[in-house]
Amino acid sequence: MYSSYEIFLVVGLIVSGSINTISVKWADTMEAPGRDGTIRKFHHPFVQSLSMFLGEFLCLIFFKLALLYYVKKKRSTEDRTIITGNQNFNPFILFFPAMCDMISTTVMYIGLNFTYASSFQMLRGGVIIFTALLSKVYLKRNLTIRHWLGIFIIIIGLATVGTSDLLLSQQKSESNSSYTTEAIITGDVLIFVAQIITAAQMVYEEKYVVSHDIPSLQVVGWEGVFGFVIMSILLVPFYYINVGPPLASNSSGSLEDFPDAIVQIMSNGFLFIALIGNILSIAYFNFVGISVTKEISATTRMVLDSVRTFFIWTFSLVVGWQAFHFLQPVGFIILFVGMCTYNNFLI
Repeated sequence: MYSSYEIFLVVGLIVSGSINTISVKWADTMEAPGRDGTIRKFHHPFVQSLSMFLGEFLCLIFFKLALLYYVKKKRSTEDRTIITGNQNFNPFILFFPAMCDMISTTVMYIGLNFTYASSFQMLRGGVIIFTALLSKVYLKRNLTIRHWLGIFIIIIGLATVGTSDLLLSQQKSESNSSYTTEAIITGDVLIFVAQIITAAQMVYEEKYVVSHDIPSLQVVGWEGVFGFVIMSILLVPFYYINVGPPLASNSSGSLEDFPDAIVQIMSNGFLFIALIGNILSIAYFNFVGISVTKEISATTRMVLDSVRTFFIWTFSLVVGWQAFHFLQPVGFIILFVGMCTYNNFLI
């Protein structure tokens, strides 16, 4: 049985993870006038990625405050699990995973503009496939029959989710007619391909970060610093790169129009709330996730992370972001079984 504190962590992980995806999608669905006065939907994936890194940066601030507190109080090692680890390392070893995080997150946010929030979350399960393959090649890890069975089940689940998305886009009764078949394919493919980059990030972190015994919260924080700085710099040239629709939907037609995003945020207070929700939820999600790993297990964290998909899907149905299709819950169940099989939760 879980203790009351462990239950608190479990609930916090599911709730904060669900809020994170929902807040990003909520911003995508809102409209506000831009710099040219034209009312458009808030399609600024690079700005949303910037806000995510700001949330990760908050983890570093929290870590430093916790470090200061424990050192000042001289608490025992058992009470210092959040900060336990090596402090003598070069932060720039985290630059590569930060860039992977930046690219994969931005690509997924672009894909989210074209597909459903629930599908966005389910398709992220594909990261297990690529992480397993890269681990076998670069970490020389042996994959057992259980691993291969889990991967096979996950592939079936992903195919089921993709099929349900295509069928939904063809339904005349669907509530959001802007999701055309072409848009669905584009969004799903972008999200799925981004998992390759995420897998590279995970494998790198396992090989180098774990060997240096760096506290997890500090890893997230430093990756937030690098991601925030580099993305802030990139927003300048992105403003002058003209791509037009459907990749760009802003006043200048550029790859990213940061001033246009600010004007839209100032024009619609709910957009500001959505971005704050993204920042705070990603910070809390990382903190709770690390706590779950330490207090319970990494396997439990992986399973709980997939459970939030159900809540995101349910919320999307309630608010009318998507219509119901029976293949969606079928795909979720298959993915869940595949993840549990891979992580030795069932066998």
